[in-house]
Amino acid sequence: MRGHSVLLSALVERWRSETNTFHLPVSEVTVTLEDVTYILGLPINREPITGRSDSNHQFLVENCIACFSWKPGPQDHVLEKVNVAWVWRCRNTEPCDTQESVERYIRPHIFCVLGTVVFPNKSTTSLNSKFLPLLRNFHRISAYSWGQSVWHTYTDRCVVHHDTTIKRWMAHSYCNMQERGDMGVA
Repeated sequence: MRGHSVLLSALVERWRSETNTFHLPVSEVTVTLEDVTYILGLPINREPITGRSDSNHQFLVENCIACFSWKPGPQDHVLEKVNVAWVWRCRNTEPCDTQESVERYIRPHIFCVLGTVVFPNKSTTSLNSKFLPLLRNFHRISAYSWGQSVWHTYTDRCVVHHDTTIKRWMAHSYCNMQERGDMGVA
């Protein structure tokens, strides 16, 4: 979608946060759960993502130890936020010589993707620890319905703030509208 800044700007102007829709000349269009599944490849028909978010120090420490086998120091976290650099240091210490070590090496990647790409926040240096309990059992990670949570997050926040996702959505929706003949052009 390179070179489509004019199209992206036009979509930003047509976004209505009150209804989470784009108001286009041919119709009103929204980001659907199907769009999220197609664009991000995340499952939607699996177990719901539930759990508790806790700013308790013990909650963070227990989950960091369970996921990364390291206890964060005082400089490695603030309340429920974990320092990204510390997460990468945990990953870089893994020798990857056993299945458990490989899983501990992969968890930081998943944790960072969840905290920066899938469920982004304003911080570029820390990640919310609320995702850690979901990563404790490595083999259950793929059993969760990540797509529904992402869709809910993106419809609650203004979708146009997520540049990459909206570009993918534009390409996906444009192709679908062309196939259905909804383009309003002869």
